[in-house]
Amino acid sequence: MFIATVKIKIHTPWVHSLKEKRMVVKSICAKVHNKFNVTIAEVEEQDIHQIAVLGFAAVAGDKAQADSIMDHVLNFIEGNTEGEVVSIEREVR
Repeated sequence: MFIATVKIKIHTPWVHSLKEKRMVVKSICAKVHNKFNVTIAEVEEQDIHQIAVLGFAAVAGDKAQADSIMDHVLNFIEGNTEGEVVSIEREVR
């Protein structure tokens, strides 16, 4: 059993309030969870309105499957948000 975790930081320069940020984060989280059935949440920088740090995790039977899931989720997030991905931290155990 392998556990894959990713932390992705997204810069959203058009967001001007925490309320707007919450709507963006909730939308991304709901879409990712429904499409890929991974656990996802905002994990850092909750008080900074133009930075969203999301963490997600998945369990897989082998390392290749875990990497594939993470690649698909990252591609989906990058393609479905107007924000700029600033950093990505990946780990598979």
